[in-house]
Amino acid sequence: MITIFDCGETTLSRRGLLGAATLAGLAGAGVSTQLAYAAPGYTGDTLVVLSLHGGFDGLSALAPIGDPDYYKARPNIGVPKAQVIAGDGTFGLHPALAPLLPLWKSGQLAGVHAVGQSNPTRSHFAAMEAMENAAPGTSIRSGWLERMLGASGATGALAGVSVGHAMPNRLFAGPTPSVSMSSVDKFTLAGESAKRPMAAALRTMYADAPVLQSAPALAADSALTATTAVRGTTYTPAATYPATELGNALKDVARLIKAKVGLATAAVDCGDWDMHEGLGTAVKGQRMHDNLTDLAQALAAFAADLGPEGMKSVTLLTISEFGRRVQENGSRGADHGHGNAMLLLGGGVKGGKVYAKWPGLAPGKLVAGDLAATTDYRSVIGEILQKRCGFGSLSQVFPSVAPSTFGLVSAR
Repeated sequence: MITIFDCGETTLSRRGLLGAATLAGLAGAGVSTQLAYAAPGYTGDTLVVLSLHGGFDGLSALAPIGDPDYYKARPNIGVPKAQVIAGDGTFGLHPALAPLLPLWKSGQLAGVHAVGQSNPTRSHFAAMEAMENAAPGTSIRSGWLERMLGASGATGALAGVSVGHAMPNRLFAGPTPSVSMSSVDKFTLAGESAKRPMAAALRTMYADAPVLQSAPALAADSALTATTAVRGTTYTPAATYPATELGNALKDVARLIKAKVGLATAAVDCGDWDMHEGLGTAVKGQRMHDNLTDLAQALAAFAADLGPEGMKSVTLLTISEFGRRVQENGSRGADHGHGNAMLLLGGGVKGGKVYAKWPGLAPGKLVAGDLAATTDYRSVIGEILQKRCGFGSLSQVFPSVAPSTFGLVSAR
């Protein structure tokens, strides 16, 4: 990976630049965005991966209202049947997701429940590492999004871009180059000015250097040039985004899609889902309600900004390292669990429903107190990769994983 830090008025040297070769961006707390540009031959959907870090509570977002054991386990924080929206007798959306209801009704939004990892853990760090790894539990150490990029031939200047405050996550771990920025508008070389042409100095400095030294610096220079071209046109969104880190991140993704730069995949990280206490009831002012409101408003703005035509070639999915326990705790929250829910948004999504091999929430059906994960989250992604991104074989991305057979999306 190539990393550029915004270090202010810092004198650059070859050693200093190489020391910044792991791509970290600067963004607001809780959110980072990663973008990757495909080779000209890529004709699949732009795949947007929204990681809800902290342990998303799928049992609140997509409440299993038809399972009586749900209310027995969550007498205080369970979403009442009377409050859910788009309920079908089995599942219902949390009322805070109301901004997404038009997308649900139009068939562009769906849910997948009882998903999870094959080797569950309640450690955030271990679970996140496994979730982002192409083959957890094996000797493979590459990220699955990096493998997607490599297999798609995405080798351009912006083949992988991280936008945000955090280091690039393991989704992009591997040999495919990636770049990190706090945002499209802020992606500039520290100290660059008419009097201090730092980019030109960088090119000169590495012109005759060995490839192992010059490649990161020159790739960074190419990425700077490409991003500068995007900034050359003032961006006016076709929708009003919430003034949140997630809203700003998704606005950047939409900007790049609409700029027709050949965006193949974008990964956005959004935290603050670790609700051991104060998850609350399904009303405004409660933590889960307000977080879901922010999420729904940002996703709705993203879809409206791109419009129906733009969304025809975009698929967004959510993932989280694990879910929450079925039983609420004494602090009106829920501790780390296993089985969870995913959201799918896009023009090719067969939406308006929750897909699930529902195991039930009766005590005897739980796994160590958790919702059983009857569907590997990678198989959900696998179906999307095959039908929407043009991957004939999943082995290029997920070794030994078969795609789900739900029929979540239509083939391009």
